[in-house]
Amino acid sequence: MDTLKNNPAKMTNYRWMICAMLFFATTINYLDRQVLSLTWKDFIAPEFHWKNEDYGNITSLFSLFYAISMLFAGRFVDWMDTKKGYLWAIGIWSVSACLHAFCGIVTSGITAGEWFVGFEGARNAIATVGNVGLVTSVSVTLFIFARLILAIGEAGNFPAAIKATAEFFPKKDRAYSTSIFNAGATVGALAAPISIPAIAEFWGWEMAFIIIGALGFIWMGFWIFIYKKPEVHPKVNAAEMEYIQQDKPAQNETKEKVEEAQSRKLSFIECFKFRQTWAFAFGKFMTDGAWWFYLFWTPAYLSAIYGMKSSDLSSQIALFVLYAITLLSIIGGWLPSYFVDKKGMNPYAGRMKAMLIFAFFPLLALFAQPLGTYSYWYPVIIIGIAGAAHQAWSANIFSTVGDMFPMSAIATVTGIGGMAGGIGSFLIQKSAGKLFDYAKETHMQLLHFKGEEAGYFIIFSICAVAYLIGWVVIKALVPKYSPIRID
Repeated sequence: MDTLKNNPAKMTNYRWMICAMLFFATTINYLDRQVLSLTWKDFIAPEFHWKNEDYGNITSLFSLFYAISMLFAGRFVDWMDTKKGYLWAIGIWSVSACLHAFCGIVTSGITAGEWFVGFEGARNAIATVGNVGLVTSVSVTLFIFARLILAIGEAGNFPAAIKATAEFFPKKDRAYSTSIFNAGATVGALAAPISIPAIAEFWGWEMAFIIIGALGFIWMGFWIFIYKKPEVHPKVNAAEMEYIQQDKPAQNETKEKVEEAQSRKLSFIECFKFRQTWAFAFGKFMTDGAWWFYLFWTPAYLSAIYGMKSSDLSSQIALFVLYAITLLSIIGGWLPSYFVDKKGMNPYAGRMKAMLIFAFFPLLALFAQPLGTYSYWYPVIIIGIAGAAHQAWSANIFSTVGDMFPMSAIATVTGIGGMAGGIGSFLIQKSAGKLFDYAKETHMQLLHFKGEEAGYFIIFSICAVAYLIGWVVIKALVPKYSPIRID
């Protein structure tokens, strides 16, 4: 930091332009992911005769595909490097997002023999098919395929974004910058209910996939010209470069040794040898499923329990308020910086203290369904708070990778953790779909809840305790700051 004081040049702030690009990419990522959750119940299910289990199968398999893809996406980004890796990722998921729109036409061709028809013609042709089971089976299979491609592309977002953050920000600022770009998930979820149902209502659910999917191609055009590594970027001056690289090696380490360690790539097997990898992976496994459940099922929850269609103004306002609350997650990036700057903690200790605080807020989900008997606003607000806590937690757990692993392994380890999170999400999505149908058909009772309400109470309870369990295991595996040294 002394070099910064001695440098008379005013520091540029181009790193925040990169952060803004990561924010917009994450916003588009979550918009694309939300199109299905906001259209299936009211627009797609009536056309293809889907049940909760069908939707649960699609979302759970998406989570599984995403999990597997994350393992390779992180490695791919480390291999291709940040710029090209990100372009490939967003290009694939944008093509796939548009691909969803044509599932109806292909279903029409297979079930009714009508191939060369538009979106409206496909709907009319499908309506004449007497074999409802065939329509459901074919359409679900096609959507699963489209989600597979979407998962492959979207899996590259966070490994590339975390790698870019590590390149442009010092350790003490990474949680804050991560919380800012990660807020794109909230903004995407916030924009989704006020845009996607309206597009589906006026132009058909197919156009919702196409219009939202096309946003990714616009982002790619900007990324090509905006991104370069900071050490060669003409808009990053010497003062900013010194700030970015302020994390100096220990005195007993030479600059050459550190650079060699940063450049040598770790194999998958080597990554799994470290407790730090397992700690990050377990934390993601326990908590990602809760966030994805809130993301994928909240519109269906409002529809099933309160009869609120996604195109209803009351539903759109409720979802808007819910995701507006999650914007409080930006505090998640500021809090560990406060602990580091004001309390003198190392970055890892500051993050762990912040994560413990955030782990208590999701416990409110235990009261979502009980209070929901009085008004839907109680679960809406509680889910919003739980979502904000998750995003704050997520910003910090992502940053622990950059704290402890060399630059050449960051995307790979992020991918491993993402895989674990995807597996956790697969389990909760699959279980939720089956549980909700079972609870509805058998009129299952739990405490004073009956039917689907009982099912949602069970899943809310699981999501509530997941974070504290995750924190305890992380702390047990990595009790104090322990960066990886590569010999």
